[in-house]
Amino acid sequence: MNGFLIASWLGLVAVAQTGSPGETIPSEAQVRETIRKGLDFLMSNQEPDGSWGHYRNAGADEFWTNPETHRSWTVAVTGLVCLTLVETGLSDANRAAYEKGINYVLDNALVKRPNEWDVDNTWAYVYALPALVDAYRRLPETAAERRARVKTMTDAVIAILAETQTPSGGWGYYDFDAYTNPGSWATSFMTAVVVLGLQDAKEAGFIVDDKMYKGAVKAVKRCRLPTGAYTYSVEAVPSPRHSEWIDQIKGSLGRIQVCNLALLRAGEEMPKERLTEGLDWFFNEHRFLDIARKKPIPHETYYLNSGYFYFFGHFYAAEVIRSLPPEDQSRYWGLLQREVVKTKEADGSMWDYYMNSYHRPYGTAFGVMSLSQSLRPHSLEPAKSSLHQD
Repeated sequence: MNGFLIASWLGLVAVAQTGSPGETIPSEAQVRETIRKGLDFLMSNQEPDGSWGHYRNAGADEFWTNPETHRSWTVAVTGLVCLTLVETGLSDANRAAYEKGINYVLDNALVKRPNEWDVDNTWAYVYALPALVDAYRRLPETAAERRARVKTMTDAVIAILAETQTPSGGWGYYDFDAYTNPGSWATSFMTAVVVLGLQDAKEAGFIVDDKMYKGAVKAVKRCRLPTGAYTYSVEAVPSPRHSEWIDQIKGSLGRIQVCNLALLRAGEEMPKERLTEGLDWFFNEHRFLDIARKKPIPHETYYLNSGYFYFFGHFYAAEVIRSLPPEDQSRYWGLLQREVVKTKEADGSMWDYYMNSYHRPYGTAFGVMSLSQSLRPHSLEPAKSSLHQD
């Protein structure tokens, strides 16, 4: 009996180290079918007001939220879905849904801070910005009135990002240590997404305060540890702490990609070897993301991983892959496709962390965009935008 138990335990260890048995690289047809079903889900999931995501179906731990928290999340999810419809091509079937979604963002992007410690309004700004910048880029010069409205709101979002930037140079979504305005806590990954959005805005001709931008880039850069991991928080003295902490490589898998990408796009020194090193960690240690996916309590798994990093991490991993030369891209696309396609639900959605009715549309949006990028022709140019330009 003891020998049987030991053999069984060794078998479980082997599975934990190599991933689930039987997982294979999906065919192109499977990838395209996953994209199609994901888009079908998103099209069927749009709210009457044009948004995606809703406060309905609250979990038992959602007692702390208030209406402005939910409006913040709805704006963020709607921005992501609008980017997804753009990434996959604005067909006649989904163009109307896209326009309704952009209208919702235009009407609701300037959400208020929910309360003294809840700063989730930053999520609205973070994902409204790239959606609005892309909408502006797509509008012809002849649509002067529409362009003016989008420009005005984009400028307003950039301005409120400047107002909410923490003294550390970054942005966060809670305020733990001191209830201040602007907040006192920032994270590496949210700050990295803001850097990407501001870079897109600059390239589209919007005026971005140089001090704000450089402060954000420095904040992300400061989070990078000698190991190659990025700390969760923007700290004065970053440290990986103990061997099972969140700021070890295995706890940083979902952050490494977006932070590397932000520094690359910002023009910081980011050699190809550093990008591929981050991707190798992402796929070689992927089991820690698998274990965390769908877990109901944040940071309850190994290295304090959370489920909500799953699709976030894969989307920015896709963007990092696209920044590589074609010969380097080819060895990662199949791996990314495998880890996304396997999550498809019967209704076509993909999700990683239960959140009212937000998790399916945001997970599906990230997942579909990741897969769509994997099917685009390779490019030697670094990714200029998180969006596919028509």
